[in-house]
Amino acid sequence: MTTTADTKTAAPLVRLTDAGKNYGNIIALQGVTLEVGGSEVTCVLGDNGAGKSTLIKIIAGLHQHTHGTYEVEGEDVRFGSPREALDRGIATVYQDLAVVPLMPVWRNFFLGNELRKGLAMDIAGMRTTAKQELLDMGIDLRDVDQPIGTLSGGERQCVAIARAVHFGAKVLILDEPTAALGVKQSGVVLRYIIQAKERGLGVIFITHNPHHAYPVGDRFLILKRGRSLGYWTKSEITMGELTGLMAGGSELEELTHELEAAGGEDSELRQVAQAFEQEVAELHVGGLGEQRTPPSDNTGSRQDPPQP
Repeated sequence: MTTTADTKTAAPLVRLTDAGKNYGNIIALQGVTLEVGGSEVTCVLGDNGAGKSTLIKIIAGLHQHTHGTYEVEGEDVRFGSPREALDRGIATVYQDLAVVPLMPVWRNFFLGNELRKGLAMDIAGMRTTAKQELLDMGIDLRDVDQPIGTLSGGERQCVAIARAVHFGAKVLILDEPTAALGVKQSGVVLRYIIQAKERGLGVIFITHNPHHAYPVGDRFLILKRGRSLGYWTKSEITMGELTGLMAGGSELEELTHELEAAGGEDSELRQVAQAFEQEVAELHVGGLGEQRTPPSDNTGSRQDPPQP
């Protein structure tokens, strides 16, 4: 039976306050605050090495935080395993999806949670249930007996999302679901993120692409080298500002000057420098050039977006 989150709960489904993670003397994550409620999408953005994977592991129960607090529906938790997190309704869909390409769609849907009639598997029941759950998420497959490896990347992502919803997820963590997809398939996945949100789930959407995050997100956390650059609601930050913070406006300007200096005698390098200069100009037009009142985070302190 499908279970969806109760959107009327007083406390957020998941809340981290000043959370951090150390591996010995190595600080992998520090001072991260975020929350996600029912029918909300919280986007976590950052480049490679920003700390996104560490954050996922803390929320999913793979690793325990060493600083700050982690609450699920208002209760302090410290999960000992991903199974404990899953029992509390926190499901993670990783980039590799944990599917077996040569197995049918219905078999992957129930992998590790097979329905049984006595000692035998209830194959007919699993086929029917998988088909119906996928339809409820707006995924109309011709045949759930086809190998899941024959589906497109976007369709496989959506099967994994529907599977997590069916088995009682209240919070869905999506680890870069659009990273290896084209424009069309990325749009398919974003549509199913909205479907999950409309069904009352809280979604934590991990991505490095602000153009995918902004249309579906309600809250935005940007990580850089294990630290939070800021945490905003959608009304507190524009698409241009989000893109500029992700792109690193000041770093792009420095690179532009370096390329211009190196490309004085090289026409190709000069063209690259001009392209970067145009990109920096577009970021400023997008909103980074205009400073607004900085938003507040959940801890009550104000966080200014870094100056480009």
